[in-house]
Amino acid sequence: MKTTRIQSSKDQPLPKDVSDLGTAIATLPEEHRAALDSIYQRVVDSTRRRQRILALVQEAISQLRLDMKYLLFDLEATRQERNHYRESLEDGGEV
Repeated sequence: MKTTRIQSSKDQPLPKDVSDLGTAIATLPEEHRAALDSIYQRVVDSTRRRQRILALVQEAISQLRLDMKYLLFDLEATRQERNHYRESLEDGGEV
């Protein structure tokens, strides 16, 4: 089972300006609040979606960095093997 470092969007706090906006909307009279609630919910949803996308991108970059380290290690091992075989062939023809 693969574990992930991505937090659920419910666990991540909203940015302060979005939270402040929600607090300000909550203090409005009902007729004004009703008009802004759906718009505010769309802002919250898009903010959470952006947070999830950012977390996915960060995890993908981390995985790419790890994969690059493995590839560089493998490349260096292959170079060393090649050099060893080349030296063996030059020295006496035996591998």
